Amino acid sequence: MKEKDRERKHDLSEGKMTGFFDQDSFFHGDLTFKGSFRIDGNFKGKIDSDSMLIIGDTGIVEAEIKIGYLIINGEFKGNVQASDKVEIHEHGRVTGTINSPKLQVEDGAYLEVTCHTTGRPSGSGTEL
Repeated sequence: MKEKDRERKHDLSEGKMTGFFDQDSFFHGDLTFKGSFRIDGNFKGKIDSDSMLIIGDTGIVEAEIKIGYLIINGEFKGNVQASDKVEIHEHGRVTGTINSPKLQVEDGAYLEVTCHTTGRPSGSGTEL
């Protein structure tokens, strides 16, 4: 396989779901990944990725996170440094610090956070 073909195949796999913690799982430690990762269980530790992390409705995460894109439907406590965007959906519960160019918060979400953003408002919901 040519190197160019390998790179293209790698780029396509970046958007796929590459990992998942089910709601009955508990993980304590450091997590790094490429592609998208979803947590519906419990996680405590550090997360470092340039990709997308989804905290599902049943997810409970206590962590220091460096991420590209974060979607929160469940519970998060800790600090987030996002390079792209953080979305907090209506059932999301967040306590801690968020640093992101864009922050989108749906009606009904619970926030007890310090936010630092550099982006401009756009789209639906409340985006900071």
